[in-house]
Amino acid sequence: MAIPHRGYTRLGETYFVTANSIDQKRLLQSQRMASLLVEVIFHYRAQEHYLLHEFVVMPNHLHLLLTPKMSKLEKCMQLVKGNFSYRARKELSFMWSIWQGSYYDRRVRTPEEYGADKKYIHLNPVEAGLCQQPEDWPYSSASIRESLSETPLGLKPHYLGMASSQG
Repeated sequence: MAIPHRGYTRLGETYFVTANSIDQKRLLQSQRMASLLVEVIFHYRAQEHYLLHEFVVMPNHLHLLLTPKMSKLEKCMQLVKGNFSYRARKELSFMWSIWQGSYYDRRVRTPEEYGADKKYIHLNPVEAGLCQQPEDWPYSSASIRESLSETPLGLKPHYLGMASSQG
């Protein structure tokens, strides 16, 4: 099956991205695999390839809300998926394919979309029955708040500014 043509992505635009494990196998369910993937995600954020706004590592997929900064989205995903696969082989002796050949992305255009995507990411492990509260899932931005990039100014939900001005 051919990899579908990707649209053009641009630096500075925010994207909701989903990458699935091969055949939807639960390859990311162990603490070792999920923690390594989180480490890789933050590694490329620290190198400023992208701004990382939200994320969740699920047993069989990954969701990211990010803004490419130094590299286009395609390169960002190549770095994350490729380096994670390399390190899983090297450090965890995982010798099988991990990822589907491609990923899904959608540009986030409005504050409402951003808010809905953030909520979806945070509730994903709760809805899957993996935890009771979003903060309880250790492989999610809901529990790792201090290391995230701010919401892009043009996508900040309008209610955030109003909430701080109301007592």
